[in-house]
Parts: sequence; C-alpha cells; structure tokens
Amino acid sequence: MTLAELLEAARSSLDRVGAGELYELVAAGRALVLDSRTPTDRELYGCIPGSIHTPRTVLEWRIAMDAPLRIAEVTSYDQLIVVVCNEGLSSSLAASTLQTLGFHRATDLIGGVLAWRDAGLPLVNPSDDDIGVRCDSPDTPIPASI
Repeated sequence: MTLAELLEAARSSLDRVGAGELYELVAAGRALVLDSRTPTDRELYGCIPGSIHTPRTVLEWRIAMDAPLRIAEVTSYDQLIVVVCNEGLSSSLAASTLQTLGFHRATDLIGGVLAWRDAGLPLVNPSDDDIGVRCDSPDTPIPASI
C-alpha cells in the first residue's frame, strides 16, 4: 500500500469539514476540536481558539472512553470530534483511528490549520502546551501574514 492509498482509505469514512464550516460548528458549540500538532507548530502558527492540545503521539490514550487519562471534554461516542494538524494529512489518519475506537463522527479539517489561517479565521497564541489544555488566548492573536 502506498502513502496515498493509506490516506485515501483513511478518508473514505470521514465527513471532512472545511475551515468555514468548522468555524461555524465551533461558534455553535457543536464540535470538539483536537489539535494534534507539536508545540513547535502551535507556537509558530498559533492555534484555533477553543481547540484542545492532544498531540498525535498520545491521541488515543487521551480520547478512548476507557482511558484513565481521558480528556474531560470527551463525553460520548456520538460527539463531533474534529482533529486538526498543519495541512490536513496526519489528522485524517488520526480521525480514522478515532472512528475505529468508536467515535463514529470523528473527522478532520481539510487543509489543516494552514487552511484555517488562509481563510482569515482567528488563530491565537497557545497559552499553555500541556496536553489536554484548551487554547483560549483571544488577547494574543496571530497575524494573518505568518
């Protein structure tokens, strides 16, 4: 199997969302956004307000309903969980894995945080890069020119 085939297989069950759609879902409180990027990328590009830092390396251990260190905001297999990465590649694989764990509405952001930025949507500096911490720093916006 090639990398392209792996990505295609992962995406075959995802109902991927665009930046504008995700913005509306977040504003309405209808989506939980998990930021799977490294602290370095979060510092460089900023983060989506309200997203929760859940690095790809520990994603399953912080999301699974039987995980002792599960993030408190994960409450149901029926939640709309949207995984974001920089470009919408590794997030597709992560969202597919979450579906395998039973989160049937898990998906990802098409084009990742860079597409969000290119759409002119707000990004903020992460106030804390601890795992499971919500990115809520509206007074420190990231300039759109980065």
